[in-house]
Amino acid sequence: KCVGCGRCIGVCPKDAVEAAQDETFENLNGKIAEYAKAVVDGRPNFHINIVNQVSPNCDCHAENDAAIVPDVGMFASFDPVAIDVACADAVNRQPVNPMSLIAERAGMPDRFIAAHPTTDWRTGPAHAEEIGLGTRDYELITVK
Repeated sequence: KCVGCGRCIGVCPKDAVEAAQDETFENLNGKIAEYAKAVVDGRPNFHINIVNQVSPNCDCHAENDAAIVPDVGMFASFDPVAIDVACADAVNRQPVNPMSLIAERAGMPDRFIAAHPTTDWRTGPAHAEEIGLGTRDYELITVK
């Protein structure tokens, strides 16, 4: 009996198993935001993201494909929501790697939705902002 763990999706060599098309991903994104808030709430925190070798699948997958965009760089912020949105926006401004899984969907403006059309990553930052984890607004300062 299926218990909804999703392990079959990651290990199927023929991509024959797909996730359910329901609110599961939105709920997961919301819970991730809530757990992150529980960790940082009332505590000093600083975040560093390195946007390098952005693969189409989660790093937990045993298999993966070529990076979907060129390497972007390093980001830092005291706001965990702003940094994630800034990183996603930066990825979405990059050209698609013509050798990647999403090359045939290069015209789509959102690289993450191109990789996974049935999910919407934006529900996570939206919920995070709603619960006071941070803001989706950011100021990008480039350092060379």
